[in-house]
Amino acid sequence: MRSFNRVTALPPPADLMAIGPNPDAAPGRSVRSGIWLTHILSLLFLLIWGAAASVLPDYLLPGPISVLRLAASLLTSPLFLWDAFCSVWHIAASIALALVVGMALALTVHFVPATRIAINGRLNPFLSSFSTIGWIFLSVIWFGLNDFSVIFVVAVTLLPFALSNLRTGLEQLDKETVEMARSFGHRKTRLVGLVIMPLMVPYIFATLRICLGVAWKVMLTAELFGGTSGLGHLISRARAEFDTPAIFSVILIIVVFVYASDKFVLEPMQMRLRRNYALA
Repeated sequence: MRSFNRVTALPPPADLMAIGPNPDAAPGRSVRSGIWLTHILSLLFLLIWGAAASVLPDYLLPGPISVLRLAASLLTSPLFLWDAFCSVWHIAASIALALVVGMALALTVHFVPATRIAINGRLNPFLSSFSTIGWIFLSVIWFGLNDFSVIFVVAVTLLPFALSNLRTGLEQLDKETVEMARSFGHRKTRLVGLVIMPLMVPYIFATLRICLGVAWKVMLTAELFGGTSGLGHLISRARAEFDTPAIFSVILIIVVFVYASDKFVLEPMQMRLRRNYALA
């Protein structure tokens, strides 16, 4: 008989194992590379902006330093602070209105399935496809130049976003919990108030974040054409006076405010809500 020697596979040496990529270190390295790339691109953008502003007149393209100085001075101006307060009021009122109406429509679809085609198949696509400029012109004709026109335009633009997200949240609720509450004989009003609304808090907060980002864009346009106060109206006055640095400064303040509020306030709150509801 012919004998064969069994060949035993030996593990690779430690130095060869160290040559391959470490999967645990790859994500951290990728994140750091992304942060450095973001900083480099931001610095490059500022350099290009400053170089272009140095050869163009100030009314066409103001430089970043002059825009930053003017933005700092605007933060101490009573007129700017009043317009900023009006814009925040427009945003808060319109988001609240869109959430209330969107939740009412989503609950109607949830409890009255016969309305599903009318609301999801007709109303929501109509609102999603209707132009914001069209709503602005109609609101000026219907309500005139006032705060309600701005709030109406922003709210009706946010309504399809709120309706779609809240409807999805209702569809993803824990059906066992809802059925258990129904088995105890709760009426629909008590079922909504005691069971469904507490379960919907994470979805409502996620909808709030989405609406907040969209609302600032719509609000500026609405105040620009149909408002008598707010940051959009301030931009309209600056445009009439060819005050381009003021336009850039107001936009810079809005961008920083929206980013900071979402990154350092809303995002940590949403992460805390996710942890709390995951443990519940």
